[in-house]
Amino acid sequence: MVTIQAVAVVLSLLLAAPAATARSDHGSARSESASTRTEPAPMQSVEPTDSPQPQPAAFARCLAELQPRAAARGVPAQAYAGYTQPVLPDPSVLELLNAQPEFTTPIWDYLAGLVDEDRIEDGQRLLQEHRELLQRVEQAYGVDPATVVAVWGVESDYGRIFGKRPLLVSLATLSCAGRRQDFFRGEFIATLALLQAGDIRDPGLTGSWAGAFGHTQFMPTTYARVAVDFDGDGRRDLVDSIPDALASTANYLKRAGWRTGEAWGFEVTLPPGFDVGSVGRTNRRPLSDWLSRGVKRVDAAANTNTKPAMPPADTRAAVLLPAGKAGPAFLVFRNYDAIYAYNAAESYALAIALLSDRLRGASGLAAAWPTDDPGLGRRERRELQTLLLARGHAIGEVDGLIGTNTRRAIQAEQQRLGLQPADGRAGRRILQALRAEATASPAPAATP
Repeated sequence: MVTIQAVAVVLSLLLAAPAATARSDHGSARSESASTRTEPAPMQSVEPTDSPQPQPAAFARCLAELQPRAAARGVPAQAYAGYTQPVLPDPSVLELLNAQPEFTTPIWDYLAGLVDEDRIEDGQRLLQEHRELLQRVEQAYGVDPATVVAVWGVESDYGRIFGKRPLLVSLATLSCAGRRQDFFRGEFIATLALLQAGDIRDPGLTGSWAGAFGHTQFMPTTYARVAVDFDGDGRRDLVDSIPDALASTANYLKRAGWRTGEAWGFEVTLPPGFDVGSVGRTNRRPLSDWLSRGVKRVDAAANTNTKPAMPPADTRAAVLLPAGKAGPAFLVFRNYDAIYAYNAAESYALAIALLSDRLRGASGLAAAWPTDDPGLGRRERRELQTLLLARGHAIGEVDGLIGTNTRRAIQAEQQRLGLQPADGRAGRRILQALRAEATASPAPAATP
């Protein structure tokens, strides 16, 4: 067993990287769930920190200071020691605080990897498989099945990827280094309290780098506050119980202000000369005001069975232009804010909203994103990886996840083909170029 004193020596060697502000109490930790395996390309550099480096006994002192707080939450000193003594800090989580993909990835890449054919087909299948459960969830909390399943799909790829980092390791590290220690200390103590209460049974439970875990990636304090026992077994289990996870997700959205039967929003067209200074999620006006300005719903005469009707004229609404005036425009209502509360990033909220529409059977966006090199879904990424392997690049498994080796191989091919920028990004241009070559002739092996 590793002592706290030994841990202190390890942590004293770490640089306290700056922590980005946690964007909400729920979802700042998503960036290692299935939804974010797009991986920002290239990874953002970490700015030097102004915080003092931890002293040799910093970690031990930090954990000792947290013990009374844990005791106040029902974790006895002996249990606290048992949970914390095996913990070694993980310096990599400090760097990840500055590289959340919701804020470092172009929105057309972010959405291409999340609202893709694989996730749509899997989600529609699960809507049927769990129809009875989702109907009961909707009756209890008023949130429609497609929205609940969309959150599940974006957060963990329907339970396939929960995250690989031990929660106690990540949260202890973030509690004792970086600039958001108070926030992560609360999450650390909440995790210990959940373990002590039996909601979580495995001290080695893994999740994302910032502590989110389970089917729909709840942060520990959110778990403690919002999770429900929907399968009636006497414990709230968002890791091994799909009923508990989906019902807890609906409960979260309901408590965030979800309005039953109302749309999250619609894609719209804007009139010539529209004042872009009036847009933004918090710039709310009556729906009638936007309509009088010439804002028009794209699918006003279509998809009547896949989206709720336009809400009343006095409903407060906002116009979003996530990629500027040249890209798609959206008119959003209160339910969009409820989704946004789950993880406060515009690209994330749009991913949930647009995936829920596709799960209902709606078509994709009418307007194109303002890029000549659109992003790729996971099927296309797998095809790209297959083509790279055929050219002799050692990228590992064909899995649709664009990691360091794949980016390096893409960059090498971009340079060979004269494609600019040669940035290692997985876009349609490099895919089409390699497709064309593969069709024309067998690929030669790449030089190692």
